[in-house]
Amino acid sequence: MAKLKIPAIPASEITPETVWQERRRWMRVMGKAAAAYGIAGLVPGASATTTPGGTEAGDEFWRPARNPAYNPDEPLTAERDVSTYNNFYEFGTGKGDPSRNSHAFKTRPWMVSVEGEVAKPRQFDLDDLLRLAPLEERVYRLRCVEAWSMVIPWLGYPLANLIKKVEPTSNARFVEFTTVMQAEAMPGLRSRILDWPYVEGLRLDEAMHPLTLLVFGVYGKPLPAANGAPLRVAIPWKYGFKSGKSIVRIRFTREQPMTSWVQVAPHEYGFYANVNPDVPHPRWSQATERRIGAGLFAPREKTLMFNGYEEQVASLYQGLDLRRNY
Repeated sequence: MAKLKIPAIPASEITPETVWQERRRWMRVMGKAAAAYGIAGLVPGASATTTPGGTEAGDEFWRPARNPAYNPDEPLTAERDVSTYNNFYEFGTGKGDPSRNSHAFKTRPWMVSVEGEVAKPRQFDLDDLLRLAPLEERVYRLRCVEAWSMVIPWLGYPLANLIKKVEPTSNARFVEFTTVMQAEAMPGLRSRILDWPYVEGLRLDEAMHPLTLLVFGVYGKPLPAANGAPLRVAIPWKYGFKSGKSIVRIRFTREQPMTSWVQVAPHEYGFYANVNPDVPHPRWSQATERRIGAGLFAPREKTLMFNGYEEQVASLYQGLDLRRNY
């Protein structure tokens, strides 16, 4: 059974509790002061798209401590590769299209509607979400169904924090994520590759799992548009297309949602899309993967079941035929 390798951290490198508690208290004070006086630069994330105002508070906000429980002992993929080698078809089908074509993309103002089978439906603006729970850095593997992979330091908090706020009803069994449509900034929307907007979904227990991260940043900075600004999800045991980007709606449903790739090619893309080296895609073997940035002549790596997170998530699928439910 595959296990995450969690490196030991010397006691000398662990921030004392009194220090981080004081930092957190200071951040709360600064946030309240900013709200009282209308000083946008004091509120983390209150500026447009690239920095949270450039203040000391903002800089610290985007550089939280790395959570050692989510830190595989593997080299990080270079920041340049993470931000310029992407699948985000709203900006084009080439890997470099999202970074090249997203210059006009707007992330302010940004509202996320949370609706459906919940007791407390509401709309959150981006600052509401940034203040909902403390951010942490987690290093996750990312595995694309095209058989390439990365290791990425995301910034966010468990999606479960948001889900608990809206209180799903007993009828809620699935969670659906819808990506924004900005026709003037997303040239790929003119194509007919998919039936826009892009929709993905999870079972509620998958969405509530501690690994499922609501992501706002990467490499100590707010997300670039190419990576799904201003917020996305990261589900590291599933193929990358399951992690919805630039989310504007989260809907809780009784029935399994019709997701974009299942609608277009159900024989190639299943609803679950769990990383499984034993179940090939019709066009790509899933037994091995190419690590982006490793070099042209680097050997391919063996793909791990559930992308290396088997110990944490296998219990979600006990009794489920993973070939049939691919």
